[in-house]
Amino acid sequence: MQVNVNDRIIELIEGDITNMATDAIVNAANANLILGGGVAGAIRRKGGPEIQAECDKIGGTFVGDAVITTGGNLKAKHVIHAVGPRMGEGNEDEKLKNATVNSLKLADKMGLTSISFPAISAGIFGFPIHRCAEIMLQNTIDYLKAQTGLQRVCFVLFGRDAYMVFENQLKEQVNK
Repeated sequence: MQVNVNDRIIELIEGDITNMATDAIVNAANANLILGGGVAGAIRRKGGPEIQAECDKIGGTFVGDAVITTGGNLKAKHVIHAVGPRMGEGNEDEKLKNATVNSLKLADKMGLTSISFPAISAGIFGFPIHRCAEIMLQNTIDYLKAQTGLQRVCFVLFGRDAYMVFENQLKEQVNK
């Protein structure tokens, strides 16, 4: 599914984010920037050791923040590591909003025109997928309505169920 927001594209894709050829893909990172399992593990395996090496030099960041590294062997030139909240730590909605918006701001700061997001925190961090979709999509739509160099924002969802949640939420958001 694809929609236009202020002459910019939001696209939903069911698939593997590590196959995306956007300028950057977003890693659903932990605060220590250790590429372990889930999306991060897939990025480490396909992207190569230089991504983790750059993360090690950065040393970590806080929940809601985003940092950037090389894309290594990935099709994407960069990986933006966004630290989403763990369910139960408190103020999760605001932290997820910040992780999303800070990723978009970082992409803009670096002059990137396209970015691909996973469903941040909706995996092992336990964030409810419906809330994730609502927060990430609404904040992306709001961001694209303002001044930005971003032209295309993709949400790459792993599995049909996650895709359908995001599709339903995107339809709801654009029909407000």
